[in-house]
Amino acid sequence: MFEKIILLPSWFMALVFFIYGSFFGSFANVVIFRLQQDPPVSLFKKSYCPHCQRAIPVYLNIPILSWFILRGACANCSKPFSFRYSAVETLMSFLFAGLFLVIGWKWFLLEALVFAVGLVSASFIDWDQMIIPDSLSLSGIGVGLLGAFLNPERSFLSSFLGALIGGGGLLLIAYLYYLLKKKQGLGGGDIKMLAWIGAVLGWQSLFFVLLIACLLGTVFGLTIMLQSNKKLMQTAFPFGPCLALSALIYIFLRESHSPFLSLFRIDLSVF
Repeated sequence: MFEKIILLPSWFMALVFFIYGSFFGSFANVVIFRLQQDPPVSLFKKSYCPHCQRAIPVYLNIPILSWFILRGACANCSKPFSFRYSAVETLMSFLFAGLFLVIGWKWFLLEALVFAVGLVSASFIDWDQMIIPDSLSLSGIGVGLLGAFLNPERSFLSSFLGALIGGGGLLLIAYLYYLLKKKQGLGGGDIKMLAWIGAVLGWQSLFFVLLIACLLGTVFGLTIMLQSNKKLMQTAFPFGPCLALSALIYIFLRESHSPFLSLFRIDLSVF
């Protein structure tokens, strides 16, 4: 059965992964919304309208399309739904299709898909609340290490060092910033998120991920600064989305064998 599936045209399988991605995008929306509730709502509870609490029937809960079919409003109470629901589902669809096209039929594909769902969920929660839940970051570290242990394509030592250096390195940067400025610059969620990224992508990814995330953060911070008339060092913004985007960029460059990554390679062949 599987032998027949892998022989199907790549464009067709990319379409299949695009469709699957939309459903996992819908699940990501559930994670994003429910982990922000106090107390958090079960992820396995049936989908419901956040305004009237009425359950949403399956035929009105079609990923991407439902928002347009219902014109962005609840069918029961007519209160508006955010367009972000459809946007997250579309984003996840493209990520699933893109990851399949660059990775192909490898065990790492499964890990990358799970990783993408986690990164997108954590990024939007960080955007909303300036916090990355431990339930995502710490479980992500565990899953990353377990994947490295089970997946013969990956090195457990590289994964372990990635978690250790990723978390420890960013913790050191945060501590030095505190010594210089006498205030917190990086949150604990960002530190654990880089450890999560290191556990999944290995220690070799960390220099690239952190550098690109800092560049993205600088651009992001400057944009907010210009809009709020605050100094850059006084501008608070979520760093998690920058880390997540950098990690996804790294995966696409690495799996497509881009020579650009050689500029960031640290040659420690013993690992």
